[in-house]
Amino acid sequence: MSTPRKNTAAAATANTIPKDPGPFRPMDTFKIGDKAVYPSHGVAEVVAIKEMDFGGQKQTVYVLQIMENGMKVYVPTSNVSSVKLREIISEKEVEQVFAILRNRKEKTVDSTTWNRRYREYMEKIKTGSVFEVAKVLRDLYLLKNDKDLSFGERKMLDTARSLLVREIAIAKRMKEVDVETQFKNIFNA
Repeated sequence: MSTPRKNTAAAATANTIPKDPGPFRPMDTFKIGDKAVYPSHGVAEVVAIKEMDFGGQKQTVYVLQIMENGMKVYVPTSNVSSVKLREIISEKEVEQVFAILRNRKEKTVDSTTWNRRYREYMEKIKTGSVFEVAKVLRDLYLLKNDKDLSFGERKMLDTARSLLVREIAIAKRMKEVDVETQFKNIFNA
Protein backbone atom coordinates (compact mmCIF):
# COMPACT_ATOMS: atom_id res chain seq x y z
CA MET A 1 0.00 0.00 0.00
CA SER A 2 1.35 3.41 -0.88
CA THR A 3 1.87 6.07 1.69
CA PRO A 4 0.15 9.43 1.34
CA ARG A 5 2.30 12.08 -0.30
CA LYS A 6 3.98 14.87 1.58
CA ASN A 7 2.31 18.23 1.06
CA THR A 8 4.44 20.08 -1.45
CA ALA A 9 2.10 23.04 -1.76
CA ALA A 10 3.12 26.40 -0.38
CA ALA A 11 3.21 26.50 3.39
CA ALA A 12 -0.47 26.42 4.23
CA THR A 13 -1.74 26.27 7.74
CA ALA A 14 -4.68 24.22 8.95
CA ASN A 15 -6.71 27.45 9.01
CA THR A 16 -5.99 28.15 5.34
CA ILE A 17 -8.56 26.69 3.02
CA PRO A 18 -6.95 25.79 -0.31
CA LYS A 19 -8.70 26.39 -3.59
CA ASP A 20 -7.21 23.45 -5.50
CA PRO A 21 -6.07 19.89 -4.82
CA GLY A 22 -2.39 20.78 -5.07
CA PRO A 23 0.03 19.46 -7.62
CA PHE A 24 -0.74 16.23 -9.39
CA ARG A 25 1.79 13.43 -9.00
CA PRO A 26 3.79 12.77 -12.17
CA MET A 27 2.25 9.96 -14.18
CA ASP A 28 5.30 7.74 -14.24
CA THR A 29 5.45 7.30 -10.47
CA PHE A 30 2.32 5.24 -9.87
CA LYS A 31 3.12 1.60 -9.39
CA ILE A 32 1.14 -1.57 -8.79
CA GLY A 33 -0.38 -1.50 -5.32
CA ASP A 34 -0.52 2.31 -5.07
CA LYS A 35 -3.77 3.96 -4.09
CA ALA A 36 -5.00 6.81 -6.28
CA VAL A 37 -8.13 8.95 -6.42
CA TYR A 38 -10.16 8.89 -9.61
CA PRO A 39 -12.60 11.85 -9.58
CA SER A 40 -16.28 11.02 -9.06
CA HIS A 41 -15.42 7.37 -8.31
CA GLY A 42 -13.09 7.75 -5.36
CA VAL A 43 -10.16 5.72 -4.16
CA ALA A 44 -8.80 3.08 -6.50
CA GLU A 45 -5.88 0.71 -6.39
CA VAL A 46 -3.45 0.39 -9.28
CA VAL A 47 -3.79 -3.35 -9.97
CA ALA A 48 -1.79 -3.47 -13.20
CA ILE A 49 0.23 -1.41 -15.63
CA LYS A 50 0.11 -2.76 -19.15
CA GLU A 51 0.36 -2.02 -22.84
CA MET A 52 -2.92 -1.81 -24.74
CA ASP A 53 -3.69 -1.22 -28.39
CA PHE A 54 -5.88 1.83 -29.15
CA GLY A 55 -6.62 2.25 -32.84
CA GLY A 56 -3.34 0.68 -33.88
CA GLN A 57 -1.28 2.59 -31.35
CA LYS A 58 0.16 0.98 -28.25
CA GLN A 59 -0.28 2.90 -25.03
CA THR A 60 0.69 2.18 -21.47
CA VAL A 61 -2.33 2.21 -19.16
CA TYR A 62 -2.95 2.05 -15.46
CA VAL A 63 -5.58 -0.53 -14.59
CA LEU A 64 -7.43 0.83 -11.57
CA GLN A 65 -9.87 -1.06 -9.42
CA ILE A 66 -12.33 1.26 -7.67
CA MET A 67 -12.42 0.25 -4.01
CA GLU A 68 -16.07 1.18 -3.50
CA ASN A 69 -17.52 -1.21 -6.07
CA GLY A 70 -14.70 -3.22 -7.69
CA MET A 71 -15.17 -1.56 -11.08
CA LYS A 72 -12.06 -1.51 -13.30
CA VAL A 73 -10.99 1.68 -15.04
CA TYR A 74 -8.26 1.92 -17.66
CA VAL A 75 -6.33 5.21 -17.72
CA PRO A 76 -3.65 5.78 -20.34
CA THR A 77 -0.55 7.14 -18.61
CA SER A 78 -0.64 10.06 -21.03
CA ASN A 79 -4.12 11.03 -19.75
CA VAL A 80 -3.41 11.08 -16.01
CA SER A 81 -3.49 14.87 -15.78
CA SER A 82 -6.54 15.29 -18.00
CA VAL A 83 -8.63 12.82 -15.96
CA LYS A 84 -7.20 14.36 -12.76
CA LEU A 85 -5.98 11.07 -11.33
CA ARG A 86 -4.13 11.96 -8.14
CA GLU A 87 -2.60 10.54 -5.00
CA ILE A 88 -4.31 10.15 -1.65
CA ILE A 89 -4.10 13.39 0.31
CA SER A 90 -1.52 13.96 3.02
CA GLU A 91 -2.33 14.10 6.73
CA LYS A 92 -1.88 17.89 6.62
CA GLU A 93 -4.43 18.10 3.80
CA VAL A 94 -6.83 15.98 5.90
CA GLU A 95 -6.72 18.72 8.54
CA GLN A 96 -7.51 21.27 5.82
CA VAL A 97 -10.52 19.18 4.78
CA PHE A 98 -11.78 19.20 8.37
CA ALA A 99 -11.24 22.99 8.49
CA ILE A 100 -13.50 23.32 5.43
CA LEU A 101 -16.15 21.11 7.03
CA ARG A 102 -16.12 23.21 10.22
CA ASN A 103 -16.22 26.53 8.35
CA ARG A 104 -19.87 27.54 8.41
CA LYS A 105 -19.18 31.10 7.21
CA GLU A 106 -18.26 30.09 3.66
CA LYS A 107 -21.53 28.28 3.05
CA THR A 108 -22.18 28.58 -0.69
CA VAL A 109 -25.77 27.39 -0.67
CA ASP A 110 -28.19 30.02 -1.84
CA SER A 111 -31.83 30.12 -2.76
CA THR A 112 -31.36 28.63 -6.23
CA THR A 113 -33.42 25.68 -7.33
CA TRP A 114 -32.33 22.18 -6.34
CA ASN A 115 -31.43 21.19 -9.89
CA ARG A 116 -29.14 24.20 -10.33
CA ARG A 117 -27.45 23.44 -6.98
CA TYR A 118 -27.14 19.81 -8.07
CA ARG A 119 -25.32 20.82 -11.29
CA GLU A 120 -23.00 23.16 -9.37
CA TYR A 121 -22.20 20.46 -6.80
CA MET A 122 -21.59 17.87 -9.53
CA GLU A 123 -19.12 20.22 -11.22
CA LYS A 124 -17.25 20.58 -7.92
CA ILE A 125 -17.08 16.81 -7.46
CA LYS A 126 -15.84 16.35 -11.04
CA THR A 127 -12.89 18.69 -10.41
CA GLY A 128 -11.18 15.93 -8.47
CA SER A 129 -10.34 18.36 -5.67
CA VAL A 130 -10.85 16.88 -2.22
CA PHE A 131 -11.40 20.42 -0.98
CA GLU A 132 -14.28 21.00 -3.42
CA VAL A 133 -15.86 17.68 -2.40
CA ALA A 134 -15.57 18.79 1.25
CA LYS A 135 -17.41 22.02 0.40
CA VAL A 136 -20.19 20.03 -1.27
CA LEU A 137 -20.50 17.79 1.80
CA ARG A 138 -20.54 20.76 4.18
CA ASP A 139 -23.10 22.70 2.13
CA LEU A 140 -25.43 19.73 1.78
CA TYR A 141 -25.25 18.91 5.49
CA LEU A 142 -26.05 22.54 6.33
CA LEU A 143 -28.86 22.65 3.77
CA LYS A 144 -30.23 19.39 5.21
CA ASN A 145 -30.57 21.14 8.58
CA ASP A 146 -32.67 23.92 6.99
CA LYS A 147 -34.95 21.90 4.72
CA ASP A 148 -35.53 18.52 3.14
CA LEU A 149 -33.06 17.59 0.43
CA SER A 150 -34.26 16.46 -2.98
CA PHE A 151 -33.57 12.86 -3.96
CA GLY A 152 -30.65 14.01 -6.13
CA GLU A 153 -29.18 16.07 -3.29
CA ARG A 154 -29.48 13.17 -0.84
CA LYS A 155 -27.69 10.93 -3.32
CA MET A 156 -24.99 13.57 -3.83
CA LEU A 157 -24.58 13.94 -0.04
CA ASP A 158 -23.99 10.20 0.16
CA THR A 159 -21.53 10.35 -2.75
CA ALA A 160 -19.53 13.24 -1.26
CA ARG A 161 -19.49 11.58 2.16
CA SER A 162 -18.36 8.26 0.69
CA LEU A 163 -15.59 9.89 -1.38
CA LEU A 164 -14.23 11.74 1.64
CA VAL A 165 -14.60 8.96 4.20
CA ARG A 166 -12.61 6.40 2.24
CA GLU A 167 -9.81 8.81 1.29
CA ILE A 168 -9.45 10.26 4.79
CA ALA A 169 -9.49 6.79 6.34
CA ILE A 170 -6.61 5.73 4.10
CA ALA A 171 -4.69 8.99 4.57
CA LYS A 172 -4.99 8.85 8.38
CA ARG A 173 -4.73 5.05 8.58
CA MET A 174 -7.97 4.76 10.50
CA LYS A 175 -11.27 2.94 10.18
CA GLU A 176 -13.96 4.41 7.97
CA VAL A 177 -16.48 4.22 10.81
CA ASP A 178 -14.21 6.51 12.88
CA VAL A 179 -14.14 9.07 10.07
CA GLU A 180 -17.94 8.88 9.87
CA THR A 181 -18.10 9.55 13.62
CA GLN A 182 -15.94 12.65 13.18
CA PHE A 183 -18.28 13.89 10.44
CA LYS A 184 -21.31 13.32 12.66
CA ASN A 185 -19.64 15.25 15.48
CA ILE A 186 -18.92 18.18 13.17
CA PHE A 187 -22.47 18.33 11.82
CA ASN A 188 -24.30 17.00 14.91
CA ALA A 189 -26.09 14.55 12.61
